[in-house]
Amino acid sequence: MFTGPGIAMALTDLGVTHVIWVPDSTTGPWEAALESSPKLRLIRVCREGESWPLAAGLHLGGKTSLVIMQSTGLFESGDALRNVCFDLKAPIFALIGVRNELVPDSRDSAKVFAEPILKAWGLASVWLRAPDDKPKLAEHFRACQRDQCAGAALMAEGPA
Repeated sequence: MFTGPGIAMALTDLGVTHVIWVPDSTTGPWEAALESSPKLRLIRVCREGESWPLAAGLHLGGKTSLVIMQSTGLFESGDALRNVCFDLKAPIFALIGVRNELVPDSRDSAKVFAEPILKAWGLASVWLRAPDDKPKLAEHFRACQRDQCAGAALMAEGPA
């Protein structure tokens, strides 16, 4: 859906200063472009649960960060997300790759739970299922920034 240079440009255009991530097979190829962007700082974490408090600290320091992880990392990091986005009310935005969403016959339960979990938490989200959906990332990010609330974009992953 996004190329490395394409996502780097999109995030730069949104004013993102820091990308906090644990890459997967879809987002990993973006690394060189994110790392070489003069306006973005790429921060790698060991576990997804580290992403949310790091993003909150950057927010408190006046920076604009975006968290990138896969749906399985979303599940692992739920308690940190809850604390940062709801207890601290930090307006953190995430791009969540939904593993196997584009594989209709996949029995992978990761694609089944991503959206319902975000809905259960009341976290505003949009789907990016096709290239025509790319503008939704910027629209939703800007709306969340304007409203000072947390949000997410769910990006469908699978074979091209």
